[in-house]
Amino acid sequence: MKKVPVPKVVTTLEATESPLPPQVQEALGELVGAAREGLLALSVGVGLGVVHELMALEVDEVVGPKGKWNPDRSAKRHGHEHGSMTLGGRRVQVSRPRMRTADDESELPLATYEYFADRDPLTRAVMDRMLAGVSTRKFAGVGEPVGTDVEQASASTAKTAVSDMFIERTRTALSDLMSRRLEDVRLAVMMLDGIEIADRTHVVALGITTEGVKIPLGLWEGSTENATLARVLLADLVDRGLDPEQAILFVIDGGKALRRAIRDVFGEHALVHRCHRHKERNVTDLLPERDRPVIRARMRAAWALSDPELARQRLQLLASELKRSWPDAAASLREGMEDTLTLMRLGIGGQLAKTLCSTNPCESMIEIVRYTQRNVKRWHDGDMRKRWTAAGMLVAEQQFRRIIGYRHLAKLVIAIERHTVHAAPKSPDRQEIAEPVTV
Repeated sequence: MKKVPVPKVVTTLEATESPLPPQVQEALGELVGAAREGLLALSVGVGLGVVHELMALEVDEVVGPKGKWNPDRSAKRHGHEHGSMTLGGRRVQVSRPRMRTADDESELPLATYEYFADRDPLTRAVMDRMLAGVSTRKFAGVGEPVGTDVEQASASTAKTAVSDMFIERTRTALSDLMSRRLEDVRLAVMMLDGIEIADRTHVVALGITTEGVKIPLGLWEGSTENATLARVLLADLVDRGLDPEQAILFVIDGGKALRRAIRDVFGEHALVHRCHRHKERNVTDLLPERDRPVIRARMRAAWALSDPELARQRLQLLASELKRSWPDAAASLREGMEDTLTLMRLGIGGQLAKTLCSTNPCESMIEIVRYTQRNVKRWHDGDMRKRWTAAGMLVAEQQFRRIIGYRHLAKLVIAIERHTVHAAPKSPDRQEIAEPVTV
């Protein structure tokens, strides 16, 4: 029997064994080396290759294909030069193509390179890492692994360079915070509190809009939390567009200087509420340890009432009892007692009252500021203190949520407006009938 020849079957593997172009093989070899250092290093290698291709394509679009004569061209190639771009918290060296006009009068910009060469991502990374507690010496060590070759050619990770970028970024943060325009901001509440930094006092202001959104308003530095400092603070807010005629409730820690400054800037009838937590601490710190829980519970029980007159009677009774054994604690309780009942007189209760009865929202922001400053060992000057505080306040702003009970802020605003109308002096020929506040 005659054998029938069997045709050779060409497998897929054999069909794909044709040699690759040398430049493709070289590129693949480089990527294999980068892949051994990790996926991110491989991605960086691919990304840098893509950036170079994008720059070359842009040059082709402007100048035309390389090696093809075009008598009508408006630009020409002008070689390459060293450049850098931001990558993984560092500056990476790249070879940047150049273009000039056909008459050789001026150099043309390369939009692709300018986009990737922007230093803003680097300064933002510096600020984020420094505020997270990374020192200037360790900045380079916490960067993403981008491959040995790229790492060795990187720059802007030295201690001095990182410090300079952080100063620049925080100075911008301070300027942004202190130049915010407030014409379109409708505040319902303003909280004022102080923070001590290197024997200096920063008074910070936190606004709460009628929608319940918290906004850092500014910070001012002084030797103490005095009336002049607070007055400058509030006047600056007015200069930036804040309407002093707005119905705003001021929540303060109890300092007389803040109370006086609010009256000077926002008028005699500006509503002020004293922080319950500060008042508790002021009173209980003057008592022996064994008596503090009972006195604190009685104060909170009085503030939990809905009738301001009954609450006042309870607090006055407590002050009378304390006067026998602890007169200083009694005097502290009586001082500013009326201001601790402001929310109650406005008819505000429930979750909103729990939120606004203290400066806790402002103190939460201050705690974030303190956390961002925890690794600072030496404070050099006032500018440094203000820059770090402003940066911390903006970090806190990124974490803000609307306050609990924000749906009732409209009722608070209405109650404040009614109080303002009733507290305003009446003209002799016009008498207004006061309406009860029912909120």
